[in-house]
Amino acid sequence: MLKIGWFSTARGDSSKKLLDTVVSSIRNGDLDASIEFVFCSREPGESEKTDIFLSQVQQYSIPLVVSSVKKFAGSVRQQVGVKDEQLPGWRLEYDHRVIDRLSDFNVDICLLAGYMLIAGPELCSKFNMINLHPALPTGPKGTWQEVIWQLIREKATESGVMIHLVTPELDRGPVISFCRYSIRGDHFDDLWNSLGERSVEKVRKSEGEENALFRMIRQSGFLRETPLIIHTLRSFSQGKISVDNRKRLMDNQGQPIPGYELTAEIDREISQ
Repeated sequence: MLKIGWFSTARGDSSKKLLDTVVSSIRNGDLDASIEFVFCSREPGESEKTDIFLSQVQQYSIPLVVSSVKKFAGSVRQQVGVKDEQLPGWRLEYDHRVIDRLSDFNVDICLLAGYMLIAGPELCSKFNMINLHPALPTGPKGTWQEVIWQLIREKATESGVMIHLVTPELDRGPVISFCRYSIRGDHFDDLWNSLGERSVEKVRKSEGEENALFRMIRQSGFLRETPLIIHTLRSFSQGKISVDNRKRLMDNQGQPIPGYELTAEIDREISQ
């Protein structure tokens, strides 16, 4: 049985939906795994949507560990300086606290699903961590909102969803699995045309995330996120993919893997 640790900031509805679907897959026998803990970088009372997520975790009787990064930053930001190129010292101190809080748990893999913090070197070293990112391996970095605006800015023709091994480099760790989807044709072309000559900045200012093209891209990506997570976790649980002690992705023959494209499998599943 694959032992999973779950990391989330739980900012929106999608965080809860992802957890719900994975728990359902475990309970119906589709995924041979257990979620050993859920860690959230927010505490109760910080956000209504986060509180809903935390309540759901407790209803599932999954051990819940919370530590507010906002409160931690407020208490130590001025006392701890910069320690490396990517993360300020207080963030590395926060990661150290997270490690301490999770020291009693033994997991095979940690999934970052809506975890809005970059994992520092110590955290990456402590756990085998994989991250869900709403873009192709060569696509934009950042949050799903930032990814979508960049796709619109670039007038992209396709996007995707990927799961990669977590490294301190944002959204650029070794790719485990991914799928792609077109953002042209069908209903998309009319939505692209509706932008006219407006810049992304003007669209963001006037419509924001309510823009129809923005919403369609998000819907297309989110539809594929959970199936990709399930397929990938199942491959880990079946021993088809593993992470060695040098943080390399290996197949069941002990050979490095290049990253699996699962577009056909994911498209077939969402069409059923």
